[in-house]
Amino acid sequence: MRLSRFFLPIMKEIPKEAEIVSHRLMLRAGMMRQEAAGIYAFLPLGLRVLRKIEQIVREEQNRAGAIELLMPTIQSADLWRESGRYDAYGKEMLRIKDRHEREMLYGPTNEEMITEIFRAYVRSYKDLPLNLYHIQWKFRDEVRPRFGLMRGREFLMKDAYSFDLDQAGARHSYNKMFVAYLRTFARLGLKSIPMRAESGPIGGDMSHEFIILASTGESEVYCHKDYLDIPVPGADVDFDDIVGLQSTVDQWTSNYAATSDMHDAAAFGQISADKQVAARGIEVGHIFYFGTKYSEPMKAVVSGPDGIEKPVHMGSYGIGPSRLVAAIIEASHDDAGIKWPEAVAPFRVAILNLKQGDSATDTACEGFYRDLMGKGIDVLYDDTDQRAGSKFATADLIGIPWQVVIGPKGLAAGTFEVKKRADGSRENLSPAATIDLLTR
Repeated sequence: MRLSRFFLPIMKEIPKEAEIVSHRLMLRAGMMRQEAAGIYAFLPLGLRVLRKIEQIVREEQNRAGAIELLMPTIQSADLWRESGRYDAYGKEMLRIKDRHEREMLYGPTNEEMITEIFRAYVRSYKDLPLNLYHIQWKFRDEVRPRFGLMRGREFLMKDAYSFDLDQAGARHSYNKMFVAYLRTFARLGLKSIPMRAESGPIGGDMSHEFIILASTGESEVYCHKDYLDIPVPGADVDFDDIVGLQSTVDQWTSNYAATSDMHDAAAFGQISADKQVAARGIEVGHIFYFGTKYSEPMKAVVSGPDGIEKPVHMGSYGIGPSRLVAAIIEASHDDAGIKWPEAVAPFRVAILNLKQGDSATDTACEGFYRDLMGKGIDVLYDDTDQRAGSKFATADLIGIPWQVVIGPKGLAAGTFEVKKRADGSRENLSPAATIDLLTR
């Protein structure tokens, strides 16, 4: 993509309404625009990041055996009355009526709808286990939306729902998602720690929040330091290995880790001082097991091996891709701007033409741009007539992992200057060596 043809409305001034780093940088980098309180339009740069996060989430859900569908944003109030949550949910639910005066709502979550879909088609234990997920926009009317995407009203959510015959099967489904979440966040360049958490309005008696540590985190969290060094399961993990999967989950839950709501100061105090981690954290995922909380009142039953019908055991598993855009920035930035992990960067490489209009420089940049494009690399070519300092500032602000600086002085020496955004390191390489580096 040529920057001269891209829509990138950079802001030079720090927005007054932005209170945290991710909000400031997303507005300054032209990633999003606020359209109403807690409601944002994703501009092209932000959308590219969002789509890459969404794809990684999707790949790991599929790897764990979940099956994708897509449910609507608008739901019938009658479904929520069946579960007993319509009146209990609170003002966060946006309640509306259609032209026929039927009560509807903009879905804040989908337990009721997925249960209704399940009960319409599944009758036998032979069709279990089943895990269905979708990636869809949701709305919760926060009393005080703030911090940009960290606490917005409209947000993109991946929510999965598992159905099993009994508690043992449901626990294995829970473990699958537990491990899938560890892998998902690792691929996004994040070190997540699963922590015991409250279930809130979702319900249930087993719940974990996946937390990343960040100095700008929204809440206090407490954990054992060893969690920072446990290896995440590889791509070859066997999700059908009940014992092996349980062993992995046991490893990730054997030491102390809790959010502030579940914190036990006495238990934390028993950890040796050099192993205690008390820090700020950001929630990036939440999983729940809630048994028959929805299947009983909504009569989602299957016949077991004995022919007797029984309500299925369920769990739900949420990740917010739009919130993750902000969380990654909170965890990876410096004074100059964003530092995107390569897996989610809007572009992998930025080419900076230091003398636009010079025939030799233009020719070198155009040729290198075509070479990278031909190798399937996402590249942003800054072919504008801005000053060099402005080009450097823009590339740092938007966080492209690799910057290739091409100017007359380097060309005279037969080299490009390559900067790695993550650590600021620079080296002068031949064009061939630069291609080799960027295509590893």
